[in-house]
Amino acid sequence: MKLRQFLKNLAKNGLKLFILACLIGGCSSSTTPTYLKEDIDKAIQDICRKEYKIDIKAKLVGQTVWIYLPLQDIVTKSDKPEKYIERFSIEHNSENFKDGELKLEYAIRAVPEQEKYQEVKFDKSIIEKMNNVWKALRRVLFSMEQIKKGGPQFFCLVLADIKNGFEISEIFYYLDIKKVSYEFISWTEYQHRAIQDTVVSPRIIGDKEGSHLDYRDIPFEEFISKQIQHRIKLKFQKPEVDKNVDIDKEILKIVVYTLKMYDFKNFSVVELNNMLTNNKIFLNEAAVWAKPIEQRF
Repeated sequence: MKLRQFLKNLAKNGLKLFILACLIGGCSSSTTPTYLKEDIDKAIQDICRKEYKIDIKAKLVGQTVWIYLPLQDIVTKSDKPEKYIERFSIEHNSENFKDGELKLEYAIRAVPEQEKYQEVKFDKSIIEKMNNVWKALRRVLFSMEQIKKGGPQFFCLVLADIKNGFEISEIFYYLDIKKVSYEFISWTEYQHRAIQDTVVSPRIIGDKEGSHLDYRDIPFEEFISKQIQHRIKLKFQKPEVDKNVDIDKEILKIVVYTLKMYDFKNFSVVELNNMLTNNKIFLNEAAVWAKPIEQRF
């Protein structure tokens, strides 16, 4: 039960651990010669093995770099459980982008406010390994100063507990990690852009090679739609709004903010479907661009 609660609330507490190494490593660019596109995955893997004694599996697929870090017992009981407030119940939150149509379905309701505690945390040794993988990734990523069209755009880090059968993944966009490192965006904003997810599966148990993963190239459309879904989760699970807020309006603001921040116009219509009220909102590209950006963190 404690592990399940830990996984449920990673949106609130886990993201900062995945990006910690960027803070540790500083924000200046590496002077290492630029890596060739086809050598990026091998370079990350070699640095982790030779300098940090960590065995990872890295694989480049199209414009996406996958990094798989197999570990055991990644969480431990917290000596100082972290308190958080629950104001909303997210009963459904899904996205689908197909043929230029972005469809969002959600069922989110306000619940009596109550304090809860996260009673488990990442083990210290696991945090150190995560940070070292991030350092290796950062060294390679920041050597790509002259990245050209066709180079890696997305990175997917997968932290797998191969003893207990669950994993935490994070997908981030190349330019976003550079922007936060050079302070063009805040760390809070970066946490909203990096898509984190958890999976529990018996297939993960004993899988040192990451053979259960679907290594594929992540299209930009999927990154946008899943980021919107991720932002909705953060907005109401963290939570970032008052319990009396207009839920449809807040989700609409998330959609407009995300599409405009990435100047994403490769869509014909956005459909919002509130499954609790049966309220539906439809927006075409012109309607999206006519609305002001209101999202704030």
